[in-house]
Amino acid sequence: MNRATTLAIAVMAASTALSAQTPGATWTAPSPAEIEAVYADARALYVDLHRNPELAFQETRTAATLAERARALGYDVTTGVGRTGIVAVLRNGAGPTVMLRTELDALPVQENTGLPFASTATGRNASGQPTPVMHACGHDLHMAAWTGAARLMAGHRDRWSGTLVLVGQPAEESGGGALAMIEGGLFTRFPRPDFALSLHDDDTMPSGTIGYRPGLFRAMSDSVTITVFGRGGHAAMPHNTIDPIVIAARLVLALQTVVSRENNPVDPVVITVGSIHGGTQGNIIPDAVRLQLSVRTYTPEVRARTLAAIRRVATAEAAAAGAPREPQVDVPARGNFPVYNDPALTLRLAAALGRGLGEANVVEMPPKMTSEDFAEYGRAGVPSALLHIGAVAPDRLEEARRTGIPVPPPHSPQWAPDLEPTLKTMIRAEVIALLDLFSGT
Repeated sequence: MNRATTLAIAVMAASTALSAQTPGATWTAPSPAEIEAVYADARALYVDLHRNPELAFQETRTAATLAERARALGYDVTTGVGRTGIVAVLRNGAGPTVMLRTELDALPVQENTGLPFASTATGRNASGQPTPVMHACGHDLHMAAWTGAARLMAGHRDRWSGTLVLVGQPAEESGGGALAMIEGGLFTRFPRPDFALSLHDDDTMPSGTIGYRPGLFRAMSDSVTITVFGRGGHAAMPHNTIDPIVIAARLVLALQTVVSRENNPVDPVVITVGSIHGGTQGNIIPDAVRLQLSVRTYTPEVRARTLAAIRRVATAEAAAAGAPREPQVDVPARGNFPVYNDPALTLRLAAALGRGLGEANVVEMPPKMTSEDFAEYGRAGVPSALLHIGAVAPDRLEEARRTGIPVPPPHSPQWAPDLEPTLKTMIRAEVIALLDLFSGT
């Protein structure tokens, strides 16, 4: 028996069990038993995806895995949207159209979690260099919950009405995946949603807690590359060279004064140099060094001023060292836009989740400097809400607060969610949110 047949039988069994409930009864949240019925399969999918991560726009196996499961549940599935994205549509009578998005891609990170199913996968990054690959941001968790919610919604078709659009989006980490799907016809080839929803794991809240933030929530993001040029030579004769490594080192420190001395502290800015490449061995001074930066801002004015300052400081440091030419500063014309959560939609979902999960488990959270290209769906005119779900065991968070040593965050080689409570709550939360939006009230 193949996987598709097994899944089809499973969803038929779930539907039979569900139909035994009182006809026409209001279904606002899945019961603990219903979550248990889908959990084992969702966990198995999580383990499989965690073992087999794929980088941005390379998520062919990942997309095929999700597409197969959605088809088995009765969704009309289209692959290759925005290169490697998938769209699964379940039409279920009159009513709103609601979109639930998950991300497909992983990160170029060497896993160090110690999990028995830790990734040993490798891939090639955007520069074509070989790299280890890991789901260091929790997209494997997101996909597992997405399929669990898909299964429950398919099994309860007699309890809601409308059109559910499930989106598996590529390339969230590198940026460009959401825009690629929109340009690939997401809102023209398929039913245009009245609402768009996504959930993301979080390292600052206990597992199973839902965090929400109306309005601006996640920052703008720009990836900036600076190439500093020098004059190479023998390490024993630095006076005959212009050392670009020294220029780069001074530049890393000088850039932080843009944040601390040129920007109003109430308008947040982050400049992080996450990668430096230069040289081949210790006794050779290279001709050039390349720095890769992540720049986070919230407003177009602060973004423009910060990017201009980066270019100015890089040029000045090179000139101060007598560099043979100005540095090359590559700034994308278009970075990630800030995530703006539609206030009315966000507060509506927070209220529904408070009723379904308990008010104490749904909390308002502060804005974050992390970015998310989920912003593109709101910019396209669809009322959107990105919620967060705590993914750290409460005792670990308490220990971190006591010691002052933070838990490993997303993008860390040690990132792993507190799986069972987080995954179960994420499935439950997604279904509660979908049912509230389909209720039309």
